[in-house]
Amino acid sequence: MSPGPEQRDLLLIHAAIDGELDPANAIALEERIAADPALAEERARVETLRQVLREQLPTESVPPGLRERVRRAVGLAAAPPRFASQPSWRALAASVALAAVLSSGGTWYALRPPPGDAVAEAVLAGHLRGLMAPQSIDVASSDRHTVKPWFNGRVPQSPRVIDLAAEGYPLVGGRIDVVGRSGVPTLVYRHRDHIISLTAIAGASRDQAITTQPSIKGYSVIAWAADGIAYWAVSDLGAGDLNRFAQLFRDAPPDQ
Repeated sequence: MSPGPEQRDLLLIHAAIDGELDPANAIALEERIAADPALAEERARVETLRQVLREQLPTESVPPGLRERVRRAVGLAAAPPRFASQPSWRALAASVALAAVLSSGGTWYALRPPPGDAVAEAVLAGHLRGLMAPQSIDVASSDRHTVKPWFNGRVPQSPRVIDLAAEGYPLVGGRIDVVGRSGVPTLVYRHRDHIISLTAIAGASRDQAITTQPSIKGYSVIAWAADGIAYWAVSDLGAGDLNRFAQLFRDAPPDQ
């Protein structure tokens, strides 16, 4: 099925940002963006997201030959010259996906297991994407009995959800992030005007005390493990406030 007009314009915006449009299509797209504020807003959002990812995430070197292997896998073999200026929508969509794989540090984490500090970087990437999105959550609720069931069927294991509103850390909702190759649940809390992302990653081999990780680009990161789950909290809060949140969450009664 061919994409609709709106989908085509979104694909063209990504292709234009990647420098993949021929002059004729680039001019036509600029005319549509000038006449449509929604398209202009989408281009600004994508450009801002890529800028933040470049600034906040480390540059990953691409293994030799990966580009050509991916191109062959999605059917982007070299086209005859007469088709070079008229790419199919399938090829255009595939090129956008390829560009995201090769240029986005956040997406690159999905291609390999995250060793060591890469977990912190992936969690931070999810936090930043949440901050930049119109909403930082997929399910909006302060009721843990609403948020916890929402994850059922979406991730292998629903996270423990704690109500900390009385302590000054109200629950906002939850979303699904990606760490390594897996979707993981992230709970979103608020403290004053600050957002806290708490990601729960199953598979911890042993319990670990709450530890303050090295800050990343000014963001505080705290981690601990309990009952086979590794918890990673990230926020622009000071380390002291974030540590208090982690301690309250970990010490909450087991029936919560």
